[in-house]
Amino acid sequence: MKAFMDDQDFLLSMQTGEELFHTYAEHMPIVDYRCHISPKEIYEDKRFESITEVWLGGDHYKWRLMRANGVDERFITGDAPAREKFQKWAETLERCVGNPVFEWSHLELKRFFGYEGVLNSQTAQEVWDLANAKLAQDDFSCRELVRRSNVRMICTTDDPADSFEWHKKIAADPTFDVQVVPAMRPDAALRIERGREFVSYLGRLADVAHVPISSFADLKRAISLRYDVAHELGCRASDHALDYVMYVPAPEDEIEHIFAKALAGDALDEHEVLAYKTAFMQFVASEYVRLGWAMQLHFGCKRDNNRAMFAKLGPDTGYDSISNYTPADQLADFLNSIQEKSGLPKTILYSLNPVDNTMIDTVMACFQEAPVAGKLQNGSAWWFNDSEAGMRDQMTSLANNGVFGNFVGMLTDSRSFLSYPRHEYFRRVMCGLLGEWVEAGKFPRDMELLGSLVRDISYNNAVRYFGFDLAEEK
Repeated sequence: MKAFMDDQDFLLSMQTGEELFHTYAEHMPIVDYRCHISPKEIYEDKRFESITEVWLGGDHYKWRLMRANGVDERFITGDAPAREKFQKWAETLERCVGNPVFEWSHLELKRFFGYEGVLNSQTAQEVWDLANAKLAQDDFSCRELVRRSNVRMICTTDDPADSFEWHKKIAADPTFDVQVVPAMRPDAALRIERGREFVSYLGRLADVAHVPISSFADLKRAISLRYDVAHELGCRASDHALDYVMYVPAPEDEIEHIFAKALAGDALDEHEVLAYKTAFMQFVASEYVRLGWAMQLHFGCKRDNNRAMFAKLGPDTGYDSISNYTPADQLADFLNSIQEKSGLPKTILYSLNPVDNTMIDTVMACFQEAPVAGKLQNGSAWWFNDSEAGMRDQMTSLANNGVFGNFVGMLTDSRSFLSYPRHEYFRRVMCGLLGEWVEAGKFPRDMELLGSLVRDISYNNAVRYFGFDLAEEK
C-alpha cells in the first residue's frame, strides 16, 4: 500500500512516470496565463490574518462542498468567527474522499506550511495554529507566496474599462521580479441583453478610453484603444466567458440598429442578442490577430442557477453547473467566419462539459496552420474537470486526436495565492499518464525526448505560444 500523498509516487503509478516528474517537471517554473488573483493585493503585498482568509475567503470550490455537507451559510459566506469557519471546513474535508479539493488542500498544507499530517475535525486546531503562525511571518505575504511557488509570470483577469493602475505600479517596482500582466476579459461589452447594466458599462468604458460611445463603431474604437494600452503592459491573451460559442451572422447595418435599440433601452429578442454577440466576437478576434494575442473561449457553463442565493451573494459563489448545450456546428462556423474575415488568432477552447473533448479536438484540427505549432488548443481541464480523471480524459483525447507535445499545459484559474500546487498536481498526472503509455509499449522509453516534452508542456510551450518575454527552460 502506498503512503498517503507520498512525495515520491503520489499520482505516479510506474517508475517511468516517477522519473519524468522528479527529473524534468518538478522544478520547472510556472507561467500562470489565466487566474483571478488581485493585482492590487500583489502590489500592496497583502498579508493574511488567518488561514480562513487566504483559504476560504473566495473559494467557491470549498463553499460548494461545505453546503453539500449541511454546513449553515453563516459558516461559509456569513459572519461566523474565522476559527469556527475553519472548523466547519475541516469537518467537511474529512468526508471528501476522492475529491480533488481534498488532495489540493493537502498539497498546499505540505508545500506552504510544511504540514505532513491530515486535516480533519480532530487536527483542525493544530493546523490552525501552525498555518497562522506561518502567515504572521514576513515571508508569507502575497509576493513571497508567489516567489516561493517559482512563478515567473501571472496573467490576471481584467476588463478593458479597468485603469490598469496596479499593473503599472508593479511594472515600475524593481523589488518584485515576477511579471504581472493583464489578460483582457471584455464580457461586460458582450452582454447587450443586460439593458441598463450594459449601457452603464459603456459609459465607464467611454470615460477611460476618452471615446464617446453612441454606435457599435464607437465601441469597437474604444475597445481597440484599451487593447493597445493593455498590450503595452504585456497583455498577450484575452478571455471570454460564453454560454456557448454562437454563430448568428448579420450585416453591419443590422448590428448598428441592434446597438441603437440597446442604447435607447428597448428590449432585444434572442436573434438580435446573438447577432450582436457574434459580431462583437468577430471584431475582437480580428483585434487579436492584429496584436498577436491568443483568444481563450470558455463555454459550456450554466451560471447562477440558484436565483435566491444569487440575489443574496451575487455571481461566482458556487451556484454554477455544466451545460450540455455546446453546439459544434456553430463553433466550427464561427471559427470559419473569423478565418475568412481576418484570419484566426491563436485560440484556446475550454468546455466545461467533458464530453466535448473529442468534438473540440476534431473541430480545431480543421483550422491548424503554420507557423504556430498548436495554433488551436484544447485548453487544460477546466473547473469541475480539474481532477485527475478530468485531466487524464482531456489529455488522452488531445493525444488521440492531435499533437500532444504542443499542449500549453496548466493554469490555476484561481482566486487564491495558495493555488500554485495545482501545477504540481497537473504535472504529476501528466507524467503518470506518459509513464503508463511508455511502460505499455505505446511510446519508446527515450528519456531525453520524453523529458523535453515534459518541460515543454510544463512551461516552455506556454512561453512560446503566448510570446511572453520569458526565457525558456532547457
